[in-house]
Amino acid sequence: MNANLYDLIFQRSAAGGPAIADASGAVTLDYPTLHRQAGEYAACFKALGLAKGDRIVVQVEKSVANLLAYLGALKAGLIYLPLNTAYQEHEVEYFLGDAEPSLVVCDPSKLAMYERLASCPVRTLDADGAGTLPAEVVTGATSETEVCGPDDVAAILYTSGTTGQPKGAMITHGNLASNGLCLIDAWGFEPGDVLLHALPIFHVHGLFVAANVAMMNASPMIFLARFDAATIISCLPRATVYMGVPTHYTRMLDNESLSEAACANMRLFTSGSAPLLESTFAAWQARTGHTILERYGMTETGMNTSNPLHGTRKPGTVGPPLPGVTARIVDDEGQPVATGVTGNLQVKGENVFKGYWRKPEKTREDFEPDGFFKTGDLAQLDADGYVSIVGRSKDLVITGGLNVYPKELEYVIDRMPGVVESAVIGLPDPDFGEAVTAVIVPEASGAPSEAEVIAYMKEKLANFKVAKQVFFVDALPRNTMGKVQKNMLRQQFGD
Repeated sequence: MNANLYDLIFQRSAAGGPAIADASGAVTLDYPTLHRQAGEYAACFKALGLAKGDRIVVQVEKSVANLLAYLGALKAGLIYLPLNTAYQEHEVEYFLGDAEPSLVVCDPSKLAMYERLASCPVRTLDADGAGTLPAEVVTGATSETEVCGPDDVAAILYTSGTTGQPKGAMITHGNLASNGLCLIDAWGFEPGDVLLHALPIFHVHGLFVAANVAMMNASPMIFLARFDAATIISCLPRATVYMGVPTHYTRMLDNESLSEAACANMRLFTSGSAPLLESTFAAWQARTGHTILERYGMTETGMNTSNPLHGTRKPGTVGPPLPGVTARIVDDEGQPVATGVTGNLQVKGENVFKGYWRKPEKTREDFEPDGFFKTGDLAQLDADGYVSIVGRSKDLVITGGLNVYPKELEYVIDRMPGVVESAVIGLPDPDFGEAVTAVIVPEASGAPSEAEVIAYMKEKLANFKVAKQVFFVDALPRNTMGKVQKNMLRQQFGD
């Protein structure tokens, strides 16, 4: 049997009905047409000379054509490598050098940059689905689905670590298939479900959780280009499932049109990509009559745990491990900790990625000898087996559902004139979950202003990584080993 994820999606949805609808509810694409067009994209990629295992870098706005390109890449056995649309030139340059793609698909506004940086063909695709790539897609062209094993890499998603150097997580066809099937069962997907999709599709949540699950269930997607609270609320009566990040829920709660009546047709609201405040959990329950299902996943693993569909959904927890996932919490010596004690969360299962692209040393470092992956998250387990994420040993900042890695930002800030050194932390924020915050030790000769630091960061980094506030100190707190004590900074400036 072909383990190609596309083959699984095709088998489960090819005979289905509506696939894509717009905000008004009008169907714009059905499943037979979606698969025909995905085949045309696969044929186009092969006509461009791409072969199984070649990488295709995609940095484009969300569109149906973007989704078709993803499916076409899977069908052709290519390795799909989506990039956040906010990434800037120096970030993109690293990804291209590391991934060595055979094709780049970019927004027309970035064409000049990619033609300058890339050593492979470049095609364009805009937010309306037009560009030089779709212009080369031949209507009626066909392509056989490439035979792939479960360990063949389907996608590479870049994630950073404490070194600040991004790592490409190799996610296999087997990883994505097992996690998708698991979530369909765990979250009770059935015929008639309609997914309201307002997430970007350059990361795990929007593409591998939301879109894959919907397509594997032959469910229609109300496919919105971006999140807008009023638009989402207006679409709820035509949907049954919504997958969002905490920021989505806080912004909908701020909208007067959110009500129990508006949510009457909804079956399930899930939240992930960042911790959901217990106050948001309670406010949503009181306002809508629905209890948000919070779950926990990572770029490297997909979904690991989930509060139950049927049963108690505990605020402040991410639920028990999903079927097929084994989780354990250990101390720094690798020994299991007692119930209610904080330790290092490790997971194992078919959902866990293959390793880091061209970084075997880092792969070995992040896996235990018995195959458990070190998530880098600090967690607790309660008496009922529910996991609570209580911190991040790698000081990851999650803002608006997007990961920000402090070391990468500190490297940029430290090179700014007038800066001796910096530390980046996340501080609680009612809208974004965490606000990126820079703490800077300035040179004695003079410090840059907060506005200058923010402007400098905007020139170098994607906007979601830019500090929302800047503090200046005489020295950073350090322990006896010289490590900056960011917990002290969070305490100092958290008030």
